[in-house]
Amino acid sequence: MKNLSAFLFSILDKFMRLIELPTVYVQKKIGVQRMGYLFVAPNMVLFSLFVFLPVGLAIAYAFTGGTNMLIWDRPFVGLENFSRLLNCGSYMDPASCEFDLFWTAVHNTWWYTLLNATGTLVMALITAVVLNRLSKGKALFRSIFFYPVLLSPVVVGLIWKWFLARDGLLNAFILDLGGERTIFLLEVWWSRFWVVYVSIWFHMGFFTLIILAGLQAIPRDIYEAAKVDGTSEWRQFWRITLPLLTPNLLVVAVLLLIRSVQVFDEAWVLTDGGGPGTANTFIVQFIYQTAFSSEVRLYGLASAASVLMGLALLALTLIQVWLAKKAEY
Repeated sequence: MKNLSAFLFSILDKFMRLIELPTVYVQKKIGVQRMGYLFVAPNMVLFSLFVFLPVGLAIAYAFTGGTNMLIWDRPFVGLENFSRLLNCGSYMDPASCEFDLFWTAVHNTWWYTLLNATGTLVMALITAVVLNRLSKGKALFRSIFFYPVLLSPVVVGLIWKWFLARDGLLNAFILDLGGERTIFLLEVWWSRFWVVYVSIWFHMGFFTLIILAGLQAIPRDIYEAAKVDGTSEWRQFWRITLPLLTPNLLVVAVLLLIRSVQVFDEAWVLTDGGGPGTANTFIVQFIYQTAFSSEVRLYGLASAASVLMGLALLALTLIQVWLAKKAEY
């Protein structure tokens, strides 16, 4: 066994020395301080290929018209796509807009983002505080809450769709208790409620771990000093825990905002394409349908909607960061 370990170690040593030769040569040529750029370069190439390039193409497509896919076959139309999307008699009434489906999606995304981001943040905070107070079984419960995050959004949508179906498990449980059968996903109010609920259940574990990491980083001496001064636990939470959790809560809030605005897959599967009707049609679904699933594929219009969504996300994120910095100051 020792001979085998020594043999494997010698092979690994020779392999590492072989790799070291070109690295040392490049280091002598460009200097030690520039070596970091060399190691980052492969990741930046991939990031540029799959992020920067698509973003640039989306912006370019937003200023073109027609139904051709190739960018060089599309005529330049300037701001026409943006003006068509923003052409409304009243932005509070989607029916008064040229593209009423787009503004219906905007309204749906707005209420979904408000409810989902707020609900997930509150539930993740409560769960993290409870887990942080546990003396036993902390790792077990942490794994239980994090497990849904490991599932595919499509799998999550299918599981809950089966659970909420007309002959699903929830209706069977209600009937056993003497209640009436409810078609949850075909009623507007219920379908919206379950879309938000499933999203909170699905993503809460990830944000719980972020907040829990912040809680565990707070020195225990601060709480002990507060207890000596006779500070109640509720006041400790408001005066110590929340202020020291501000950086973690800011990260969670920004990620939740971005994730909520970009909701698509689990809501699409759960509601059979945004139903009933357009009650759960969101912005990303509008972009997808406009560009890829409609009879006339309007790539320019879908790209313009993507650009507007990106600008809105950027503005909301900057506002969040500014408010958090101001509150912290």
